Amino acid sequence: MTIKPIKTKKDYNAALERLEKIFDAKKGSPEGDELEVLGILIEKYEDEHFPVGLPDPIEAIKFRMEQLGYTQADLAKVVGLQSRASEILNKKRKLSIDMIRQLHSKLKIPTDVLIQSY
Repeated sequence: MTIKPIKTKKDYNAALERLEKIFDAKKGSPEGDELEVLGILIEKYEDEHFPVGLPDPIEAIKFRMEQLGYTQADLAKVVGLQSRASEILNKKRKLSIDMIRQLHSKLKIPTDVLIQSY
C-alpha cells in the first residue's frame, strides 16, 4: 500500500484493512515502518472524525472513587462534609474551585474534567 493522507471514509477503511494485514510486522522492517506510519495516520483521522468528549464530572468522581475503593465518607474527607459529598454525588451542589483543587490533588482527576458544567 502506498502511504498517503487519510481524507475519506474509503481511505480510512482501506488503511484499516492494510493495518490488519501487517499488524504483526517486525519493528524496523519496511512493513513495520509502514505499520507505524499507518497507525499515526489512522489515529489522526479518528481524532478528527470520531472525537471522544470529556466525561461528566460527577461520573468521573464516582468512577475514580470506585477505582480507589472510596466510600462517600472518604469523599467527605476530601470535600469537607458528609452532606456536601452527598449533594455533590446527587448533582445538587456545584463544585467550588477549592473542591476542584482538592479532588484533583487527592483523587488525581484532571481539572479540565472537573470544571465542566453538569
